[in-house]
Order: sequence, then C-alpha cells, then structure tokens
Amino acid sequence: MENYRKARTVEQPWPRPFPGLPADTPEIHVKDGSKIRNLMRYALSRMEARPRMVFTATGKGVSKAITCAELVKRRVKGLHQHTELLYCGVDEVWEPLEPDAGLDSLTVSRKLPSICILLSREPLDATRPGYQAPGSFDALWAQAAREEAGGGQRPGHRRRRGGGGGGGGGRGKGGAARQTGRAREPGRGQS
Repeated sequence: MENYRKARTVEQPWPRPFPGLPADTPEIHVKDGSKIRNLMRYALSRMEARPRMVFTATGKGVSKAITCAELVKRRVKGLHQHTELLYCGVDEVWEPLEPDAGLDSLTVSRKLPSICILLSREPLDATRPGYQAPGSFDALWAQAAREEAGGGQRPGHRRRRGGGGGGGGGRGKGGAARQTGRAREPGRGQS
C-alpha cells in the first residue's frame, strides 16, 4: 500500500434501526474528531423543542456517542433510551501515487462497528433488547460519585503516603546514589 494514497471514503447508507420515527427527529452523527462541547450544545438545544433524538456513530466515534448520550441523560431527567449495535459498510478508494506506473485504483470494503442511540421523553417499547428505563442507573452513578468523593478506596485497604515508590530514597529504580559533598561514613581504607 506504500504506492497508494486514500482518495476518498464512501459510507454505505445506514439501515434504519428505529422504524416508525418521525422524519423531523434530529439525528446527530458523531465522528471521531467531533468536540463533545459542540455536540452537547446542539443536542440540548434540540431536546428542548423535540421529544426525541438519535445519536449515531461509526468506528472510533462510538465511544464519543455513548458519552454524549449519557451526558444528555444526566442533564435531561426522565429520558428513555434504546440502543442498537450494528455494522455499517465503508468503501475506501485508493489511487496510485504514480499514475504512469500501471497500477489500478483499489476499492477496499470494510465493516465498521456502529451504534444508534435513541433518547425519548415518551415511553419506548421495553420488550426490545437495548432498552433502558429512565433512572435505571441512577444508583450506579450515585455509588460512583461516593467512591470518587471518598478517594475510591476499598474498605480495609489503606492508601500509601509519600512519594518515591519503593523506598529507594528518591533515587529512582534502585540506581546508584550520586555522591555530593562529603560522605557520611569514611570509605574503605580511609580513617
């Protein structure tokens, strides 16, 4: 592939994981380079006016989409969530670096992990896989906040104090001590 450069990437059309959604439902496509601050500003402004929204992401943007959905759920109470995991096709077109070399352009088809997260103020079908009721993880969040406030220690475990690690007197990982000034004890053969 050192003789090729990526010319373009074409995403194949997404399957509609949530049938029956109104056409005016906002869909936020999260990409790897998207700023969470900008996504949140847009999502919260849309959630004020509409009862539902969808976050979608592919590849490296999946974790960022999950983060955005969780942040929206913490700011807007009472949201129902339905999550769908799927694979989406992506075609990458690679062109030769030197057109006169007689190389053809290549098309590489890949399947990337993708996610669709539907957040709704209205109740969703609780029998479908991927459904989360509002407040179902509030106890988990509260426990995590308590552990964070308490330093995250487990009962019966003490936290070590001080720095430097293994008692080497701050000399790193067992390295020889550097002699500065006069020695504390006379060396061998000295009095």
